[in-house]
Amino acid sequence: MTSRSPRATARPSSEGRAVARTQTLLPGKDGIGTVRRTTLPGGLRIVTETLPSVRSATFGIWAHVGSRDETPALNGATHYLEHLLFKGTRKRSALDISAAIDAVGGEMNAFTAKEYTCYYARVLDTDLPLAIDVVCDMLTGSLILDEDVDAERGVILEEIAMTEDDPGDVVHELFAQTMFGDTPLGRPVLGTVDTVNALTRSQIARFYKKHYDPTHLVVAAAGNVDHATVVRQVRRAFEKAGALGHTDAVPVAPRDGRRTLRAAGRVELLNRRTEQAHVVLGMPGLARTDERRWALGVLNTALGGGMSSRLFQEVREKRGLAYSVYSYTSGFADCGLFGVYAGCRPGQVHDVLKICREELHKVASDGLTDEEIRRAVGQLSGSTVLGLEDTGALMNRIGKSELCWGSQMSVDDMLARIADVTPDEVREVARDVLEQRPSLSVIGPLKDKQADRLQRAVS
Repeated sequence: MTSRSPRATARPSSEGRAVARTQTLLPGKDGIGTVRRTTLPGGLRIVTETLPSVRSATFGIWAHVGSRDETPALNGATHYLEHLLFKGTRKRSALDISAAIDAVGGEMNAFTAKEYTCYYARVLDTDLPLAIDVVCDMLTGSLILDEDVDAERGVILEEIAMTEDDPGDVVHELFAQTMFGDTPLGRPVLGTVDTVNALTRSQIARFYKKHYDPTHLVVAAAGNVDHATVVRQVRRAFEKAGALGHTDAVPVAPRDGRRTLRAAGRVELLNRRTEQAHVVLGMPGLARTDERRWALGVLNTALGGGMSSRLFQEVREKRGLAYSVYSYTSGFADCGLFGVYAGCRPGQVHDVLKICREELHKVASDGLTDEEIRRAVGQLSGSTVLGLEDTGALMNRIGKSELCWGSQMSVDDMLARIADVTPDEVREVARDVLEQRPSLSVIGPLKDKQADRLQRAVS
């Protein structure tokens, strides 16, 4: 990701505290959409995007840790910890945490991914100081008590069971396992029943101490916010908790990843008594830092990103073989995935796979038409802008950008990069990605004898 050259100022505290460094990353227009970053002594980064015209604000803290950082024995620890930070601090009980945000009509939640974790609250702009205090307290003052670990274990096991009841979700986890095998990227974010049952309070507490120091955190706020005020309130909250760390510490660099082996031509079947068979056909994609990702985004949109896409037209509209069919991309620090999903009747799996493979081959060999590329560029541009219409999405964008790239890109620059994608770039990335030998994951009431036929489908 690219960014404009930031303007930096160093501001000593009036109380004689160590100096914080503030930079304007994106100037915005007339102060609207201005993105600033302040790095506090101790390595804590605070980024904000200011939109004076709205009445809401979203405040979040991003942690540079995900399920990718877990050993096999710790699988599920990141997500387990996400739950536990809501269970109480030295200042607040679990009820106090939820009641504080509920009382002002706000919403609070968190999510764990392969390479990061985020905790956030969305409130009225006048209630932002409360959101800052509550979320910072959770991140810096969690007690992680034995009784909370035991109680939340049952909740997480129920969450795993709920996910297992949705084969449309499980098939994507199965596909990650198919592609990456028994590696951190191949294991489920939630962990398994066995690993969650085996995790102890001391293991989780050590994980918390290791991964939640200020150098691993990015604070992000978007909406009707004042950058200096947010910095002052965050700094006060962290200082009260004694959580700013060493003044000479520097933020961790964006993750560069560890090259993960990926499989080709593997087939994983999970036999279940479902009404539909759930299918993911895919291959290695691109890392999130790969400059070809813009062309891949256009390719993905044209191939399976909407109702006018090739896959939707060929599989659903012309033949009526599936209700849901789409393609998608996932980018990590050093690798990625490109996948095609379809849900269909079990007896039609082979027909659906045949059509999907044919369309992938056609695009890899002949490319997309100019009209398909034009339409995909317009669709991708529009969805990019529409997806940033609320303060939560803006907070996600600036927080993730700081954590994963260490820089910011304006919406105008993003739209320009999408518009600059050429047919030759799309054809090139189609050849690079789609001509690879695919792997396949299927969940449904399939017979063992179908395994050989499905194996041949990816040969």
